[in-house]
Amino acid sequence: MSEKPEVWLRGPVEHIPALLQPVAHALLQAVEEADNTLKGFDDQYLWKKPAGMASVGFHLQHLTGVLDRLCTYARGEALNEEQLKALAAEGQFTLEYTSQMLLQKFREQVQRTLIQLQNTHEEDLLKARGVGRKQLPSTVQGLLFHAAEHTQRHIGQLLVTVKIASLV
Repeated sequence: MSEKPEVWLRGPVEHIPALLQPVAHALLQAVEEADNTLKGFDDQYLWKKPAGMASVGFHLQHLTGVLDRLCTYARGEALNEEQLKALAAEGQFTLEYTSQMLLQKFREQVQRTLIQLQNTHEEDLLKARGVGRKQLPSTVQGLLFHAAEHTQRHIGQLLVTVKIASLV
C-alpha cells in the first residue's frame, strides 16, 4: 500500500478543468493500483481464466481499448479500423505481450486521455454524442464519466483476478 493518500485527496490535477477532476483522479488512481498489483506478476498467468473469469491480459487490453474508444466518441468521432481490430483482439491469447507491456500501453492511454481532458472545455460537456454503430445517446460528460467509472470497475476486477490466477 502506498503511504500517499488516494489521488483524489491530493488536490487538483494541473490543467484539468474543475468539472473533469474526478475523471482525472479516477484514471490516475487506476494506474497506481495497476502498477502496484502487477509488481512481480508472473506472466505465465497472464491469459489464465480462473473459474472462467476474464484473464489479466484481457483486463489490461480492455482498460486501454475502452478508454481509447470512449475518448473517440467523446470527440464526436467514429471508431477506425485499427480500433475495431484491437477490440476484436481483446483477451485473445498471444505471446506477443507481457503484463508490463500491456500495463505500459494502459499508462500511455491514460496520458492521452488526460491530454484530451485538458483540451475539453466545460461548456462542451453537455454536447450530445452518439455511441457505437447504433449511435446510442450520450454526452461528452457522460462518456468521460463512464470512461472513469468503467476503468475503475475493471481495475477492481484486475486486482481480484491477479490474486486468484496466481493461486490456481
